[in-house]
Parts: sequence; structure tokens; C-alpha cells
Amino acid sequence: MSRAEFQPGQGRLVLAGTPIGDAQDASPALVRALGEADVIAAEDTRLLHTLLLRLGITTEASVISFFEGNEASRVPGLIADMADGKVVLVATDAGMPSVSDPGYRLVTAAIEAGIPVTAVPGPSAVLTALAISGLPVDRFCFEGFLPRKPGERRRRLATLAAEQRTMVFFEAPHRLADFLADASAAFGADRPGAICRELTKPYEEVIRGPLSELVTWARESARGEITLVIQGAPEIATSWDDALGQVDILMAGGTKLSAAVAEVAQVTGLRRRELYSRALAARTIESEMGTK
Repeated sequence: MSRAEFQPGQGRLVLAGTPIGDAQDASPALVRALGEADVIAAEDTRLLHTLLLRLGITTEASVISFFEGNEASRVPGLIADMADGKVVLVATDAGMPSVSDPGYRLVTAAIEAGIPVTAVPGPSAVLTALAISGLPVDRFCFEGFLPRKPGERRRRLATLAAEQRTMVFFEAPHRLADFLADASAAFGADRPGAICRELTKPYEEVIRGPLSELVTWARESARGEITLVIQGAPEIATSWDDALGQVDILMAGGTKLSAAVAEVAQVTGLRRRELYSRALAARTIESEMGTK
């Protein structure tokens, strides 16, 4: 259903893309949508009120909190509001709702209930970082936040070692150095990357270079909101030695040999049975050398 087909008094869900830094990046469409909503579900109600104040918006909408911890419990009530003809607007702290932020559960529930879903597009940390990174932009993938536990994070990075598209990640500043160290081990120390911090804010900064250099910078200077862009793998066939190295990384993180081989074989396109035989042989040799 297009926006032109919305009927007066018809309930609907509006996903509102909010500024990622500078409030002046808010579009006229966002200002209008915030002023017309009946219910505003905000990830942080304090930040929402600050945004309304900066934009000079007054609203009679009912403002409720809508964050990861209460998203599931809020959905039924919001669906009921929309079924009663109310316009529910979702606004997260920055960027587009449901993209690494609350909103996905509500979208799927609204679609299932036959309620129209639309969006007010806005600034995107993903696309902004990608555009200014200086890395290839013709093909890319968004990986969001990787697992916090080191072993799980290393396993995820190992599965991305052969990914040829430019990759975009989110990461907290206090975990950035460890993330980059693991990425350097999985992708290679010379793989180009870009750390984009505080996008559109007064202290915006982009640090470009090989992953090994970015690790050093992150250990000393990481702070603020971070979006990380890493160039994809070159279009060359993965060698058996590289594949075995990826298997070792996965196993170091706790993955069993058979599962690690299956994962690496799927990513690299190498024959699973032969990779397993080579990995098993390598481990046998290492074991024999360790007993001498």
C-alpha cells in the first residue's frame, strides 16, 4: 500500500529515521511525521524529547519507551492502537528503526495483522561510513554488531574471511581494539579498513589504513560512536593453507573440527572431504611433533 492510499483515520506503523548526529539533518518529512503521530514509541524518551526541542516540534502524541528490554511486551498494545486507527511512530536513538535497533518485531506483527507499514527515510551511519571510507562501494554487506564473546566473534569473522563485498560493522569503542585484532588475524593484517567515529557530529573523524595500524590507533584513541568499514577479500581462490588457518581460528574459539571444516568449506568453496583430510593430517603431524 502506498502512502497515497492511506485513508484518514487508518492506523499504520511509521518507522522514522532520525539524525545520527546533527539534529539539523532531520528532514521536513520527519518533522511532519513526529507532529502528526498519535503514539511515539521511542528507544530513549529523553533523547526523543531533546530532538523535539531542537527541532521546535510540539506533539500531543502519547510517548512510550520502546527498547530491546521491553520491545516484545510492547508489541501487542501497539498493534491494538493501530487496529483502533492510531498512527504509531517508532523512533530509535539514531538512524532507522529495526536496523540493529528495536522495531523488527513490531514490523512483522503489523504485517501479520494487515496493518500498513511505511517509513520516513533519514541519515544512515551504514551508508555514510561506506561513502566516506574510500573503500569499494559497488557491493557491500552490513554485519552490525558481532558477538561480544571473543570465541564467538572469532568464529563469525572466520566465516567472513572470503567475503568479497565491503563489510560494515558497528562496535563499541571499548571493544574496538579487540575486534580489530581478531579481524586482522582472520582477514590479514594488510586488509584495508576505515574507522568512522562520531559521524555528522562536531568531532567526526575517519581513520583509514590496514587493520594492523587501526588496531594500534584503537588501543589509544577509540571513543564515541563507531562504524567500521573493512574491504572485502580479493577475488582469488583460497589456498589450502589459508583454509586450514581459518579452520584453526574456528577451533581456537571452541568449534569442533568437523563443524569448522564444514563452515570453511562453505565459505571458500573448497571440497569439504579433502579439507577435512588435510586438517586431520595437519593435527596428526602437530600431535606427533609435540610428543617428541
